[in-house]
Amino acid sequence: MGDQKNLLLAIVISVAIILVSQFLLPGNKPKPQQGGQQTAGKTVPGAPTGRAPQVPGSTGAAGTSGGTTGGTAQPSVPGAGSTARAPSVPGAAPAVPAGESREKILARTKRVRIETPSLQGSISLTGAKLDDLTLVKYRTELAKTSPPVELLEPFGAKNAYFAEYGWVPGSGGAAAVKASDLPNDKTVWTADRGVLAPGQPVTLTYDNGGGLKFERIYKIDKNYLITVIQRVTNSRGNAVKLHPYAVVSRSGTPKTSGWYVLHEGPYGVYRKQKSDSGSLSEVSYEDVRDKKRIENNSIGGWLGFTDRYWMVAIVPSQDAPVKTGFLHRKEGALDKYQADAIHSQGFAVAGNGGTAQYTSYIFAGAKELKVIDAYAEKPGIIQFDLSIDFGWFYFLTKPIFLLLVMINHVVGNFGVAILLLTVVIKALFFPLANKSYKAMGRMKALTPKMQQIKERFGDNKELQNRELMELYKREKVNPMAGCWPILIQIPVFFSLYKVLLVNIEMRHAPFFWWIQDLSARDPTSVLNLFGLLPYQPPHTGIIGIISIGVWPLLMGISMWLQQRLNPAPPDPMQARIFMMLPIVFTFMLAPFAAGLVIYWTWNNLLSMAQQWTIMKRHGQLSQATAPAAGGPPKKKVAAATAKSAGGKAKASADGADGEAGGAEDVTDGDEDGAGDEGGDGDGTTLPSKPGPSGRTPPRNRGRSKRRSR
Repeated sequence: MGDQKNLLLAIVISVAIILVSQFLLPGNKPKPQQGGQQTAGKTVPGAPTGRAPQVPGSTGAAGTSGGTTGGTAQPSVPGAGSTARAPSVPGAAPAVPAGESREKILARTKRVRIETPSLQGSISLTGAKLDDLTLVKYRTELAKTSPPVELLEPFGAKNAYFAEYGWVPGSGGAAAVKASDLPNDKTVWTADRGVLAPGQPVTLTYDNGGGLKFERIYKIDKNYLITVIQRVTNSRGNAVKLHPYAVVSRSGTPKTSGWYVLHEGPYGVYRKQKSDSGSLSEVSYEDVRDKKRIENNSIGGWLGFTDRYWMVAIVPSQDAPVKTGFLHRKEGALDKYQADAIHSQGFAVAGNGGTAQYTSYIFAGAKELKVIDAYAEKPGIIQFDLSIDFGWFYFLTKPIFLLLVMINHVVGNFGVAILLLTVVIKALFFPLANKSYKAMGRMKALTPKMQQIKERFGDNKELQNRELMELYKREKVNPMAGCWPILIQIPVFFSLYKVLLVNIEMRHAPFFWWIQDLSARDPTSVLNLFGLLPYQPPHTGIIGIISIGVWPLLMGISMWLQQRLNPAPPDPMQARIFMMLPIVFTFMLAPFAAGLVIYWTWNNLLSMAQQWTIMKRHGQLSQATAPAAGGPPKKKVAAATAKSAGGKAKASADGADGEAGGAEDVTDGDEDGAGDEGGDGDGTTLPSKPGPSGRTPPRNRGRSKRRSR
């Protein structure tokens, strides 16, 4: 009984921890969106203010377009920790009045507009920053009048989130370049056109007046990929050494959606050699804060910041050696993060008209699998589909993801697609479920015998286990046979759960009736009688715990009905625990996305139908067909006890044949119906065997010993 109490206490404490972490602790539950972003905090510049490193270079051939040179020194991007130059760099606080609105910041500088079917925004000609981007196909709220999602915020705003490209100087055989010779965040560029659109690239130009001319060419497609070509022309008499870099800066620590199985934050794919396939690395904002700087060397790859549905990632040339990193710094009370990549070897640009050119990319948009897979093919971004968090079971999650999207495109309703996909998976696993239910039925039929063995041997666990193994052997039952099919299915159902969590097509997707957003919780509540009362209870805090909607209630009822198909556990304490589970899960799943709760409810109903079908097909699962209860002969029990207890137990074994004979065997007859030494299977008491003194004990002596025991 003590073990049972400990088990119950552990379950209660575990459930309490889950409920508290899910509903009460700050930062663990989904937060309302701010400023149109999917997650509440948006972002900013990330480099230490007023400083940028001087980049050591290396000797090499000069003057080829796109050529690289070897070297031993490692360059750093602005913000990576060097203090070699004074001009303003990414992350420096601009002269912007505190609290100025986004619109006023955008209006202060001349800009090149961005217009595509998926994106709208602008590039600032001051600093040539990509700091204004809106996702036109996605709204911040379900209402059709709500504004579109604002992905990037302008440089200088409180929650700035932007991308910037540039050059840092190198050293070596090429002539040194002063920091003042290079463009910075105050440099004003000239554009050759006013709108960047698919098929209409824009070229920004800056001439430093000292023999170096910089060009930045932006190209954009109809989705979310921007190609950035950085070109420098050297009219000086000597060669110069330069390293191109790219930076994504983000201010403030964003509020994540709170799903422990979903990564939101810094991540990237890196590879040591060009022949490698690349590996995904995920770090948290806390990791970056603790370590201040996390670096990786890579050949190509990509890195950036991800939210649940959106991502901003810089993609260097896939055959270029780059040094990448995540940086954190503190500016007052504000945390600032930076993802950066710099060309490790750099370019030696020949004098007298020599040029160097470097092509890279930036992805800024929604994580749509079809689009991301296309970018993995062209321009060939390695492992780019890992930007969607498919989890450990990638080989299962991605195919299920694709199948769900395909069904949705056919039926036109994401909720119906979830139901149909669940039916398909259930059908595929029907043979395994069939074996599982048959095995569980055979085990269920042995429950009386197992209970008798436990009662007979009391606290002697060794003998209990030995006799249970003998029972399984005689009945040809494998106790694990019912578990293996279930264990095999767990990765599949977890993958389906993960798909519903990360699939952007479920966001703001309607089902039927009151469910108009499958990615949000059921909006109904038992506290207002599911909308009959003119009161909208909160979905957070203590009230939110008991604010249960229709679908969570249906899920709990389906779970309870599913339990009714199976016999209650023989132990009363276990039975009470199992009775509590539907109630506990109803409260736990109430805040989950409606699509997930609908899936669980539908899965329970299908499981019940499947189990009923299998039980009807295999009549041996019925309790009526269970083998007759019985157990091993008393002599075997006594002998085993004597062997384990030593010499004294031998006398007890001899006495057990006489004193515990008749009535004990009335209950514990063999499976063929005949009792052993004291009774037969129909309950008739047979004469007891004489004891050690030669006398036959009275019949009531055996009964009284059984009752006292």
